[in-house]
Amino acid sequence: MSARPGPEVGSVLGGSFLLDRRSFLGRSGTGLGAIALADLLRAEGRLQDPDRPQIDPAAPHRARAPHFAPRAKNVLVVFCSGALSHVDTFDHKPALVRHDGTPMPGAADLVTFQGKQGNLQKSPWTFRPRGRSGKHASDLLPHLAELVDEFCFIHSLTSRTSTHGPGENFMSTGFTLDGFPSMGAWASYALGSENQDLPAFVAIPDPRGVPQSSANNWGPGFLPAVFQGTPWSASRGIAHLGRPASVTAARDLASRRFLALLNERHAASYPGDVELAARIQSYELAARMQVSVPEVSDLSTESEATLAMYGVDSPNPHKAGFARNCILARRLLEKGVRFVQLFNGAYAMGEGVGNWDGHKHLAKQYPGHAEILDQPAAALVRDLDRRGLLADTLVVFTTEFGRMPTFQEGASGRDHNPDGFTAWMVGAGVKRGFSYGETDEFGHRAVRDVCDVHDLHATILYLLGLDHERLTYYHGGLERRLTDVAGRVLTSILA
Repeated sequence: MSARPGPEVGSVLGGSFLLDRRSFLGRSGTGLGAIALADLLRAEGRLQDPDRPQIDPAAPHRARAPHFAPRAKNVLVVFCSGALSHVDTFDHKPALVRHDGTPMPGAADLVTFQGKQGNLQKSPWTFRPRGRSGKHASDLLPHLAELVDEFCFIHSLTSRTSTHGPGENFMSTGFTLDGFPSMGAWASYALGSENQDLPAFVAIPDPRGVPQSSANNWGPGFLPAVFQGTPWSASRGIAHLGRPASVTAARDLASRRFLALLNERHAASYPGDVELAARIQSYELAARMQVSVPEVSDLSTESEATLAMYGVDSPNPHKAGFARNCILARRLLEKGVRFVQLFNGAYAMGEGVGNWDGHKHLAKQYPGHAEILDQPAAALVRDLDRRGLLADTLVVFTTEFGRMPTFQEGASGRDHNPDGFTAWMVGAGVKRGFSYGETDEFGHRAVRDVCDVHDLHATILYLLGLDHERLTYYHGGLERRLTDVAGRVLTSILA
């Protein structure tokens, strides 16, 4: 006859406790039950984090309160796809002129994205002091250069990749991999929209096509699909939204009213089905957009002076198309669209064909891209200002990373440089005529007030009244954030 096993002794924080089989099984059952209960409550939405947006499935885009008083109500991001060179636009480096054609000190064995580097190369475009501040900007973008007194420059941005697709991902989503929510999706998830007849988040691709990372730049990732950006072009409109020519407006309206009645009865049969409610709302928004989209897209109501200011009358179809996109961006902001992402540059097979990726022949490639960007983008800033929209709108001008101060060996262009580049902001909540951070004397690496994309994102969210550490979404066992586990608000640039 075997002896009955006695209690096992363990210790917790230096103390002792007794644990027999019965206690072990009892405590395990209680613990597993608590886990299961928590999971069920979470699935039913009954474990709501007070910081988490309280979203009505029947009205997912309804405006929601921020964490604190915002400086900005809307955001416009102008994204120059292809890595616009900072040392040829807004980051003035006199040392590049003095040391033009010589090796960069300490970089004899430097190998970057496409290979070995050649010598330092001054910009093909002259930098001049501009405005009252005397801030230097190059002749490549003369219209934007005239506005340096309005801009808040960040000269010390860094990225975590030197590859375009992951670089676009990182700038748009805070992660280099695909599948994460874009910053516009986070903003619309948190705050909704002031206009229930238009999307909360609109992406406007370049007339030449989409950026390299394509829809991932405006995707919802693991957030509910209703918060993804809607791609919209002034020339192409929104695909699959137009009413067939064979259907009259009256018949279309009657059909939509009948469908709404059927949807209402169907939803009543499945109370609490949030996915069904969200899906119905998405279709109803699309129906309302059949009326709202043509109105916003119709530029015939713009004055001839406004169209000329943007460059819509340009014989260059790409410039005219981008100018129309810039006007569309302004009209969307006027209508209360929360987040607009405007792209300049598109992915194309071929060196520098569609974007700012100037590896081989910088002086030949960049003027064509500058002609498309410069006048319309500058007109957009001026127009937002004169209409009073900059009081509530934050404009962010950025690219995925910078370019080297050297030319590539055997070429007359610059390779990728994630270690230092420039962005600027203008509008609600940021200082005007201000420069933050600095790269080294050649523009190679950020050396003062170094910051990265997570800091930029944290600052954008802060200006929208959102704490980037409190804006989370539970996914894959983690509370996910736009800023991952990093990010700090750049308080020095705040007005």
